[in-house]
Amino acid sequence: MTIPTVTLNDGVTMPQIGFGVFQVPDAETTAAVASALEAGYRSIDTAAVYGNEAGVGKALAQSGLARDELFVTTKLWNTDQGRESARPALEASLARLGLEQVDLYLIHWPAPGRGRYVETWQAFEELRESGLTRSIGVSNFRPEDLEAIVALGGTVPAVNQVEVHPQLQQRDIQEADARLGILTEAWSPLAKAGVLGDPVVTEIAAAHDRTPAQVVLRWHLEQGRIVIPKSVTPSRIAENLAITDFTLTSDEVARIDGLEAGRRTGPDPATFNG
Repeated sequence: MTIPTVTLNDGVTMPQIGFGVFQVPDAETTAAVASALEAGYRSIDTAAVYGNEAGVGKALAQSGLARDELFVTTKLWNTDQGRESARPALEASLARLGLEQVDLYLIHWPAPGRGRYVETWQAFEELRESGLTRSIGVSNFRPEDLEAIVALGGTVPAVNQVEVHPQLQQRDIQEADARLGILTEAWSPLAKAGVLGDPVVTEIAAAHDRTPAQVVLRWHLEQGRIVIPKSVTPSRIAENLAITDFTLTSDEVARIDGLEAGRRTGPDPATFNG
């Protein structure tokens, strides 16, 4: 299976389909990541606040895969924002992961009430320069948050990882990302399974002899987004990756686009400060 890739604005290549481990207990993470790697995933997405970086690291070490075959993302938690805190936080994440460098490091939330994401971004630029991460990006950033960073005149985020699924498409954020040369990465790409029973999705899935999850993930790919579906079931882990050998029609994409409902499965970044 050939996994499609995208090229970030810093020239780094990233798999377009990754494996997420949000809400997977550390004790179960090693087995889940091992299943994902066996299925063919090479991009793993975790975060300090998930509490499972050690489990991810153990699976990576046991996989026998060369480091340059893997793409590892982790994220800085809100309480570690700030110029002085960012480097120790990344070093702690690297120790738990058993790595010398991550491929992508993200500011997990803008946490506007804390007022520190701009100085945190300046620290991120230093982390990249020091070689602790290959690329730097953000997560859950709104257009105004992105503009505040870009206005610094330095590094433009490579990725903005935000909640995107058929019922919450956040087109204003996606448009800002595209305008600034930032790739959009979708977390909760299946709306925590909340969209899989929708008649539009199930009808399209039946037409292609695919599962509803495969159809929604394919919808993301066809609009250029990076996706990080999560599962702990080996069969479903493999199923979520098997989306590269069919395409949706423009009408089918438009029908799924029409499911927008403003429905969040997670916090609102305008008010969430962690």
